[in-house]
Amino acid sequence: MTVPMYKDLPCIKIDGESMTAGKHEVIDEVPEALFVNGRHAMTAMMSPSDLEDFVTGYLYTEQIIKSVDEIESIRIEKNRISVITKNLFKVLGPKKTILSGCGGATSYIDTEKLPKVASDAVFAPDLIRAMIKTVLESELHTMTGGIHIVGLASNDGIIARSEDIGRHNALDRVIGYGLRHKVDFSKTFVLSSGRISSEMVRKCLIANIPLVVSRGATTTLAVTLAQANGACIVGFVRSSKMVVYSHPEKVQGAPSLLK
Repeated sequence: MTVPMYKDLPCIKIDGESMTAGKHEVIDEVPEALFVNGRHAMTAMMSPSDLEDFVTGYLYTEQIIKSVDEIESIRIEKNRISVITKNLFKVLGPKKTILSGCGGATSYIDTEKLPKVASDAVFAPDLIRAMIKTVLESELHTMTGGIHIVGLASNDGIIARSEDIGRHNALDRVIGYGLRHKVDFSKTFVLSSGRISSEMVRKCLIANIPLVVSRGATTTLAVTLAQANGACIVGFVRSSKMVVYSHPEKVQGAPSLLK
């Protein structure tokens, strides 16, 4: 059953001198508390959909699990998700360097321990443009104007797509989908409707995703992390244009960056 992601709320619509009572579609934002082996791991404010994909991706990108096979069960209740791992004494891990979060959750990591991308994949500019156009087509965004969209794609097309109030939550969902469906992440790339942050790069590095693409901007820390660890960042993909910030060898035909 598909979970509704918005509600029609009463409002006053003003257009010039005209004021009328009506309703408008507003995106849902709900708290989801995650418990791992009975211990509270975090609570995120998010959209209430595809929670099994989200949990799988979150546990993996937060390095609580190393593979989907470590999950014994996932129980989803109202505003609560309970995960049991095969190792019941699994430690959730220490606090690490704070990176940017979105949707009510904050992630932590020791930046000196970020993995290097291991991938020989190359992607054509025309493919990148076509995939981001496909991913960003959203009736929900048109109605509400309040949703982020993230997609996972390869040279063969779109693999997974997620919509959420936070792009980091949506990214965890598509990574979780990929894990549950045994996708080879080294042959994939991520597409986002919003800014590429250091947190998104961190998650992609852990999943061994070599390319991160956005219709919008990026940050200096995101580029620094990507450049140091073998990932390519492409921003401002609009019409025939795009901007490559790191490892241009991942984009077919792109020259080396000037020193």
